[in-house]
Amino acid sequence: MHQVTTPREERRLLRNVPPARDAALLAEVVELRATNEQLGRALASRAVIDQARGMVMVLAPCSSDRAWDLLVDVSQHCNIKLRDVAAALVATTKDQTLPQPIQRELCRALRRLRLANGR
Repeated sequence: MHQVTTPREERRLLRNVPPARDAALLAEVVELRATNEQLGRALASRAVIDQARGMVMVLAPCSSDRAWDLLVDVSQHCNIKLRDVAAALVATTKDQTLPQPIQRELCRALRRLRLANGR
């Protein structure tokens, strides 16, 4: 398991680095931490999006790519981030109500998909 350094430990380590390199090293540490946090959020979002994608595949029924396109369509029409649309849809499995704008656009998108498939 990888051990994460704390800000205090980083300051101690930086004291042993020549002063000219402090700023560059500190900037690199800050950038790496930000990237790490962003990747962690992306992984968590991706799992929820994939769950919502599966739900749409069952509701429609449709392919994985079509489900992705449908979720993107709902996201764009509602002006809500895709990960938030997905999270709201997945939350319905825990008896939470789908927000009205998402529900309305999801119904419209499912209807368009069914019409396109000749159903």
